[in-house]
Amino acid sequence: MKIKETIIVEGRDDTAAIKRSVDALTIETHGYGIREATWELIANAGKTTGIIVFTDPDHAGEQIRRKILERFPRAKEAFLEKTEAEKNGDIGIENADPESIRRALEKARAAEAPEGELYSREDMFRWGLTGKKDSAKRRTELGKILGVGFANSKTFLWRLNSFGITREEMEKALQEIQWI
Repeated sequence: MKIKETIIVEGRDDTAAIKRSVDALTIETHGYGIREATWELIANAGKTTGIIVFTDPDHAGEQIRRKILERFPRAKEAFLEKTEAEKNGDIGIENADPESIRRALEKARAAEAPEGELYSREDMFRWGLTGKKDSAKRRTELGKILGVGFANSKTFLWRLNSFGITREEMEKALQEIQWI
């Protein structure tokens, strides 16, 4: 599988995992303290190939993702679930199997400014994505199917609206996990 965009990852082990999974170029941030030369590489890739932000599903990875998206808000995002990226207590893309990496990259989406909100807080309550004991588990399951990753309820709602998740996609995903 060939990926046309350049994939932004945290380190060389992530690059190795990507190379085992797909044919793609990567840029490594080398952690949170991204150097100016790396920012220039990312900017150039954004102009030429486009970029996919694919960071570890942990706190540091989310911080790096936010930092990149501040500068490149139209970048695509790919997400792995923690369970797919965990090995012996270590969480990282380098621990994921090639199929999980391919699936995450196939579902990569760019956030767009939504024209009105397709989904509301009421939808989140109705589907049990907020306000229930198992809401986090439900967001995890649904996020995996839709390819939007895990997030708190406010961020999850923003992703549903910003990533252009259609009502058809949502209904199909909800049926897949047998909530409706």
